Amino acid sequence: MSLASHLPERPRAALMRFASDQRIWLISVLILLLLAVFSPQQAIQSGQFAIAAVFHIAPYLVFSIGVAAYANASGADNLIARAFTGAPAVMILLGAFAGGLSPFCSCGVIPLIAALLTMGVPLSAVMAFWLASPIMDPSMFFLTSGVLGLEFAVAKTLAAIGLGLFGGTVVHMLSRSGSLSDPLRDGIGNGGCGGAKIRAPHPVAWRFWLEEQRRGKFVATARDTTLFLAKWLLLAFILESLMLAWIPAETVSRVLGGTGLGPIMTATLVGVPAYLNGYAALPLVGGLIEQGMSPGAGLAFLVAGGVTSVPAAMAVWALAKARVFLLYIGLSLSGAFATGLVFQLWQAV
Repeated sequence: MSLASHLPERPRAALMRFASDQRIWLISVLILLLLAVFSPQQAIQSGQFAIAAVFHIAPYLVFSIGVAAYANASGADNLIARAFTGAPAVMILLGAFAGGLSPFCSCGVIPLIAALLTMGVPLSAVMAFWLASPIMDPSMFFLTSGVLGLEFAVAKTLAAIGLGLFGGTVVHMLSRSGSLSDPLRDGIGNGGCGGAKIRAPHPVAWRFWLEEQRRGKFVATARDTTLFLAKWLLLAFILESLMLAWIPAETVSRVLGGTGLGPIMTATLVGVPAYLNGYAALPLVGGLIEQGMSPGAGLAFLVAGGVTSVPAAMAVWALAKARVFLLYIGLSLSGAFATGLVFQLWQAV
């Protein structure tokens, strides 16, 4: 008999509801407790890794959460949404270039993604931005240039924009059937292609803090978004720390070595579980290329891993419905393979 079965009906229902609402926090705590029992040192390392990772992306998170909360509180979200109205091709192009060149990481951009979809921005434009954003940013460009060379950095940037254009176009074509309407999970909001409508224009209160109701809306939006991201990112970074500890780099090198078409496919698939993080992956790929792996396979690994890494994928899963998540993964893998193949052909010319 469980503890909950001995409780009166209302407390039991409240306990079950609490467990359901807080299950992500509870999973993180359970993992750390199990590690503390069976591997105390790893528990400490995982906790330190998760805290350090959160602090590392904190500036991006604070900025993106602030932008989303400000847009909601001031009413500027409608203006942002209206900026994405017009020809689908233009919106997709704008989303792909903004994602490929923006300084946001895959987790830091999540509040903006949720805000855009809730505002009614079509999923095709948002998906273009969503796919391109994790692959490249200004700091990553310079780091990639230093580790793998300028040509590789330019190719990775073009791959980010190309993947955004590809994904946005595919989503636009699929959205005509209405199957991708309401892409956000229940409780987060509704929006996206097909079902959302941009609200009628209202005066924007740029200085929203002068109105008590708008101040409350800003605080509530920032609080809810922060708690939502915190629980998922904590779990994601704990899992990432275990990948770093338990997946030897030598194993990745052995699996991804070699040239030809096969390694590009292998690198694309292996990039999903084996990708550590953007900074750790660069020297790994550099070493693999020195050992004989083709640059095309290296690019496929970085693109696939960057978009489908544990933190990025879990953030998408937490935000979007299952069909959108599966589409995101499918577009990521097929696009990564295509960019790796094109880059290899370019190298052969």
